[in-house]
Amino acid sequence: MSTATVTPASAPARAERPAYKVTAARVLRSEWAKFWSLRSSWITLGLALFFILAFGLIRAARYKSDITSGHHLDPDVLAANAVSLSLFGLNFGQLALGVLGVLVTAGEYSTGMIRSTLASVPRRLPVLWSKALVFGLVALVISWIGAFVAFGFGSGIVSGTKAALTLSDAGVLRALFMSGLYLALVGVCGAALGSLLRSVAGGIAILVGVLLLVPGLVLLLPTTWQNNVSEYLPSHAGDAMYAVHQGANTLSPVGGLLVLAGWTALALGGAAYRLVRSDA
Repeated sequence: MSTATVTPASAPARAERPAYKVTAARVLRSEWAKFWSLRSSWITLGLALFFILAFGLIRAARYKSDITSGHHLDPDVLAANAVSLSLFGLNFGQLALGVLGVLVTAGEYSTGMIRSTLASVPRRLPVLWSKALVFGLVALVISWIGAFVAFGFGSGIVSGTKAALTLSDAGVLRALFMSGLYLALVGVCGAALGSLLRSVAGGIAILVGVLLLVPGLVLLLPTTWQNNVSEYLPSHAGDAMYAVHQGANTLSPVGGLLVLAGWTALALGGAAYRLVRSDA
């Protein structure tokens, strides 16, 4: 009598899940999607663009009114040109973009969402670089749009005056492109401060203090100290970047760019160090 050997049926092969790897491109896409999903991003970018355009055009119109009135004018008004008048709104646009930069990073800490983000990207640093790159590019494009549109209308307002300039004049295109770089770097500084301090209020306070309060405090120093210190402040370095004509005791446009890039790198370095060394 023979016994039959029963071979157990092989279990059906399980469908394997595709293995998703964390790559730089995927982290960038994730941060891009998160940025545009926030209502605050749209509102603040709109405000930044509005500030750049509105205040620049108001300043140009005020200059035209003062010139045609025949009244005595201050030397600062007489030395103005179409670029400086049209880009007057950058002083307000930088605050909007800087604050949004803080919200991009510190906002995740305030909501606790940063834990999920870092769990998905365990190496951590790609998150910071992606946030800075995404927001920096968005701020750059918005700033360029605002600067070129403001100059287009502002130069038309002051045409026929001593301040009149066109795109073909020396230094104008460079000033407009540099103005976008300035606001983009301010925005990245805001993002770095938000990541470093992990506090929306703290990041905004430091940003506003550096851009507005510190330059005022420097004016209290002796004149020789002012000349040696003020030109290396972020706001004054930015002014040098998009000035058509360089004044005394000011950096060159490239020098201003290097100084501001150095401040930005310092803020990003501090944020990266804390992100790696401490828990979220």
